[in-house]
Amino acid sequence: LYEVLAFHLDRVLGLNRSLPAVARRFTSHLLPYSYTDGSLRPIIWWAPDLRHLEDANNDQNSCALGWLQYQEMLRPHGPTPVPKYLPQVHDRLDRYCCGFQPDPSEPCMEEMLHEKCRNPAELVLVHILVRPALSHLVFIDNAGRPQHPEEKLNFRLLQGIDSFPAVAVATLRSGRLQSLLLESLRVDRELWESHGGAKGLRPLLRTIDRRARILLQYIQQCNLTVFEDSPR
Repeated sequence: LYEVLAFHLDRVLGLNRSLPAVARRFTSHLLPYSYTDGSLRPIIWWAPDLRHLEDANNDQNSCALGWLQYQEMLRPHGPTPVPKYLPQVHDRLDRYCCGFQPDPSEPCMEEMLHEKCRNPAELVLVHILVRPALSHLVFIDNAGRPQHPEEKLNFRLLQGIDSFPAVAVATLRSGRLQSLLLESLRVDRELWESHGGAKGLRPLLRTIDRRARILLQYIQQCNLTVFEDSPR
């Protein structure tokens, strides 16, 4: 259900890059039992205007995009990585967990994908879509890794970024990130009640808040700038 959390985080930061997501239980007899066993599952809003590649094996992108091309597109500045860094959604910009210090049990290690990190030209970005009419960037598959240890955070997700949206940075600096997320999450009653309300959600939100402070330190230490208008 981290996909739902990522949606609320995206909205709280004022970025509007993810599709609406809610937590619900399915009861329809038309679905397999694995979907109707009483467990909460994320439901994602379907946006029919999203542009997909026609290649059935690569339809989770609007265009074929590699790491080197992406870095070139970031000049002078490009899509903000805030909603990717805080949840640590590594398999979008960092398909083979190059920015992590992966454990041997990580899928990228078991499948020997981590070897590709040695050649940036082989790295391919995924789950990045656009809405043609609005030229608006949309992120999908935002599950993330809230349990990932702080000493292994993936700063490679921030590589090439030299500026951040002022609205998002102001929210991170306000000290109200946890309270704003609680206020937003409260609207999804199924998710709220299944986690025991504010008390049950606090540990997860504290993790996000700590990562926010680390991100602010990174921005300050690297002397990065902020801009007023969110990029499209």
